[in-house]
Amino acid sequence: MLCSLSTKLGSKDLEAISALEKELGTPLIAFSCRSDLKPADVTGDQLAKIKALEGKLGLSLVAVKG
Repeated sequence: MLCSLSTKLGSKDLEAISALEKELGTPLIAFSCRSDLKPADVTGDQLAKIKALEGKLGLSLVAVKG
């Protein structure tokens, strides 16, 4: 199972999250998890390239089975 930031939130979802943020006094980040995504097996060379791009872009990348 892999999780990522939720990108398909409806207006009611966003309103509910915003209301809770105001109540709690802290920002919230929404994640969605998918059980159909599995990590891909990568070679050491492929992993090095992924890590290099992560460092360049300042984010995390996950190779998944296509």
